[in-house]
Amino acid sequence: MDMNIVVNLNKPKDITSQQAVIKVKKIFKVRKAGHAGTLDPIATGVLLVCINEATKITRFLSDLDKEYIALMKLGERTDTFDSAGRIIHKVENFSLEMNEVENVLDRFRGTIKQVPPMYSAIKVSGQPLYKLARKGIEVERPHRSVNIYELEIMRFEIPFIGIRVSCSKGTYIRTLCDDIGAALGVGAHITALKRTRTGDFRIENSANLDELPHKEESLSSIDSALRYLKDAVLTHQDFSMAINGMPITTQNLPALPADEYIKLRDPDGRLFAIGKTTDNKIKIERLLHLSILKPIY
Repeated sequence: MDMNIVVNLNKPKDITSQQAVIKVKKIFKVRKAGHAGTLDPIATGVLLVCINEATKITRFLSDLDKEYIALMKLGERTDTFDSAGRIIHKVENFSLEMNEVENVLDRFRGTIKQVPPMYSAIKVSGQPLYKLARKGIEVERPHRSVNIYELEIMRFEIPFIGIRVSCSKGTYIRTLCDDIGAALGVGAHITALKRTRTGDFRIENSANLDELPHKEESLSSIDSALRYLKDAVLTHQDFSMAINGMPITTQNLPALPADEYIKLRDPDGRLFAIGKTTDNKIKIERLLHLSILKPIY
């Protein structure tokens, strides 16, 4: 088996994403692996684990849109925005109708601004926020714009509401639920979270740890994992320039999207790098050292 692969792992609950990566490394007996997009310990679902040369494409996979199923409990706000935290505000004896909740959810569809939670891996002055939060220190965090493409109610049993969220990269579902709770005037926190999709990597094709390494539909070659990117096959001259780190022009290539990542292939059609188109040129973003390119499925 080609060991330059991306594993679509169904991360179990109560372990960190990095602990999941370590388990995958042991299963495949490899020394190099990383993940594309952190999942909280409370969360389960699609975690893309990149092995060997595939670690070079983690940032391209992290940029993909995501989908989640979340269960939130109304009436209780916690300091971590999930059930692992301490309850800091509680409202009892409230009632809400579905149409009231729907009206509030409508405010969170489209482009919205979020403040990342203190209990997150974002670094401020080189220090992860969650380490500051554990010391009781709160620092100012800038808003970030994210896109909520779809937001629908899947379950309505007050105080519990289940939602499905389709969103852009960088969206914090914990923050979304906390903000929804605040808008409803009762507070809320997440009690369960599952990532059901990253790009077109779906939970249905993921593998549990005990199914690896034998569940083939959960394994992708680098080429297949980047199937959403357009291809460019280079001439011998352009290929020679590219592997030496020199930018190449697009004049010998068919029309390519501007300011986008593309897969670069050698004259024989083999993937060797990821490039980015800028001002009629292609800059090499990542060279891939792949001697044999075999599709996983």
